Amino acid sequence: MELQRPLKRWKGKHDEMTGADWRKSREARKRAQKELKEYIFLKKLEKQRAKQQETIKEEEEKKEPKGRLHTVSVALPGSVLDNAQSPELRAYLAGQIARACTVFCVDEIVVFDEQGEDAKTVEGEFRGIGKKGHANVQLARILQYLECPQYLRKFFFPKHQDLQFAGLLNPLDSPHHVRIDEDSEYREGVVVDRPSKPKKGSFVNCGLRKEVQIDRQLQAGLRVTVRLHKSEHSESKTLKGTVVAPHVPRTESGLYWGYTVRLASCISAVFAECPFEDGYDLTIGTSERGSNTDNTILPSFRHMLVVFGGLQGLEASVDADQNLEFTDPSALFHHYLNTCPDQGSRAIRTEEAILITLATLRPKIDKALKGADSS
Repeated sequence: MELQRPLKRWKGKHDEMTGADWRKSREARKRAQKELKEYIFLKKLEKQRAKQQETIKEEEEKKEPKGRLHTVSVALPGSVLDNAQSPELRAYLAGQIARACTVFCVDEIVVFDEQGEDAKTVEGEFRGIGKKGHANVQLARILQYLECPQYLRKFFFPKHQDLQFAGLLNPLDSPHHVRIDEDSEYREGVVVDRPSKPKKGSFVNCGLRKEVQIDRQLQAGLRVTVRLHKSEHSESKTLKGTVVAPHVPRTESGLYWGYTVRLASCISAVFAECPFEDGYDLTIGTSERGSNTDNTILPSFRHMLVVFGGLQGLEASVDADQNLEFTDPSALFHHYLNTCPDQGSRAIRTEEAILITLATLRPKIDKALKGADSS
């Protein structure tokens, strides 16, 4: 009987290696594993460093103030409305001024009387085209009406002849004109006449579906700025909020929160009755007789005022002001500028001058403020 040949065992690669080759292969494997571990370790370090840098960046962003500390004010005579030929055009002109100031985030509008008459309230009404003395009041009233959020106007603006055509004007659509379902940290509201429990705050209509209960008791009818609490549940009967100063949305969150309106009896009162403690630290007058704005570099500032003249320019306002002994309007300002040199029209209307000037000054303002931040 023939014996079956034994099957040959297959030899793998390692079986064909000599002892020296095996040791070399094992050392190479160890080196590769070591390099892989080092690579993984370095990758982990890179991720940790990147995470640390992101954390540091987030902390720095939290430390950096998000708010806007500087303010921009605009002053103009109410007599600009006398250049309109009808009540409708007077209202439209006021609307153009309000829109221009809102687009460029103006914080204060001062309406002064270039005739030097003592008018410091918005009492009175427009008595007809060509009759002087009430244009300042009408302009101020329309500016206030447009600045007020739509859901609050019925509380603060009863029917008035000066506002006959104000409802037809283009809305400002500024950040504080918040819609009913729009999320916003702040809202403007009016304190309502609703009883509350002892040691509980008043209720405020903030244009929401529910009233907001604030942290203090206030007189009904007051307009307030409310910071809404984020932790509130939508199913609760009332929302909670805290009353803050009107400037808080601007100074803490960097939001443009509308403008205030102030009446001045003359051009000198624009400066003398400044609401800021240290006054305006940068004042600019505008005139075709001023120096070319292209060559002007603005310094850093906290409160800037830009003044526009009426139909007869700033010269007429200075001449009519009994508090001023000089007649050169440039003496009133730090800069007296022509913001539209080589103009093609004989005269630039005030509503046009506001747009031109604020657009021209905007990059110069940004540069001045960035220089102040970096220094």
